[in-house]
Amino acid sequence: MAQSALLIGDIGGTNARFALADTDKVGFSDALTLKCADFASADAAIQHYLEQTSAAAPSVICLAAAGPLIGDSINVTNNHWSISPQDIGSVFGIESVRLLNDFEALAYSIPFLGTDDYIAVGLPLPRELPDDEFNIAVIGPGTGLGTAGLCRRGGLFIPISGEGGHVGFAPESQVQIEVLKVLRERFERVSAERLVSGSGIENIYNALTLIHGEKRTQLTAAEVFAAAAAGNDPRAVETIGLFFDVFGQVAGDLALALDARDGVFIAGGIAKRYPDLLASSGFRNAFESKGRHRTLMESIPTQLITHDEPGLLGSAYCALELSSS
Repeated sequence: MAQSALLIGDIGGTNARFALADTDKVGFSDALTLKCADFASADAAIQHYLEQTSAAAPSVICLAAAGPLIGDSINVTNNHWSISPQDIGSVFGIESVRLLNDFEALAYSIPFLGTDDYIAVGLPLPRELPDDEFNIAVIGPGTGLGTAGLCRRGGLFIPISGEGGHVGFAPESQVQIEVLKVLRERFERVSAERLVSGSGIENIYNALTLIHGEKRTQLTAAEVFAAAAAGNDPRAVETIGLFFDVFGQVAGDLALALDARDGVFIAGGIAKRYPDLLASSGFRNAFESKGRHRTLMESIPTQLITHDEPGLLGSAYCALELSSS
């Protein structure tokens, strides 16, 4: 008779990734990516996954999703799924169901990454996390701007989840002040996410064209990156430079807020897609430029996560913990 499964998922606005967590270590297998738009609900997608992989009925389900946990449920940002542990548990006849924010799952994954699962962004070089106590932060621009933290105390991992991408944008240069003025004409409130995200790149580009008195066709984030790489659009080049500057500023603010002196880990589709641009940008200088705390900031390593599915890895840890509780 097949052993019951520990089913895990990492659900975003477009894709839902499912896998089976290992039962003897933090890891997973049989990963499969599904389009959220193809399914009416998370439980329908899970059922499809189980059928496609011929997996045993799950005894534990642990799902990370892109959205804030309100009560014990998540309305996934940028898709139509609403997920609650009661609904999932009722459908599959189990009580062991856990939901967590996608960046909380990312934070849980950090202690289980190997040295080949991330690369340094500037100096200092990454260092192994202490065995006793540590404080780290995770930040990543994609559709939105996700943030989280993780600390270890007394042998326990303690996640710090929230909506740090929605802190107010604080400009640090004259051009950033001018961009803020433009964006305030459009948005009631300008958060960091209004600049550090896919749509944020588009916001910056449009703002800069207005500031320079230019009339240009609106470009998508991918088109801005392509134009910057081609070098034939000075405004696109300026946009990408400003984007990484602001990203570094916000990452530095998060490090200060969480006392993440053991490292800041960078996730999200944008940074992972353009690692060379990140490395050559002003990100690290902006990260360190914290006035009286520059010396502290210079000691904090920043690294880009290159692991294919860190969200699933973090969910696997949570599923394993849930199965043994």
